Amino acid sequence: MPTIIKRGGGRCEYDQKKLRGSMMLALRKRPVSRERIDEAVNRIEQKMLALGEREVKTERLGELVMDELRRMDKVAYVRFASVYRNFEDVKKFADVAKEA
Repeated sequence: MPTIIKRGGGRCEYDQKKLRGSMMLALRKRPVSRERIDEAVNRIEQKMLALGEREVKTERLGELVMDELRRMDKVAYVRFASVYRNFEDVKKFADVAKEA
């Protein structure tokens, strides 16, 4: 798997457990099975490998996660996006809710 480049420029190894944990947190108390989460994680990993890059920015990984969450559960998508994009105002949050 590619190395992940963090927002501050630091690098870390890809961690599937961290990815799955982030998704499960967004999906907490939502009607989505572990099997669907595992399938989504596999699709994300395949997309990262298909990029053919040795390093992937965390922003790109976050976009891949949001794409999967949007397909699985709109509430989880909005939850993840609100934390990931660190909204400063309600309008931006409302815009994301509308696109879900």
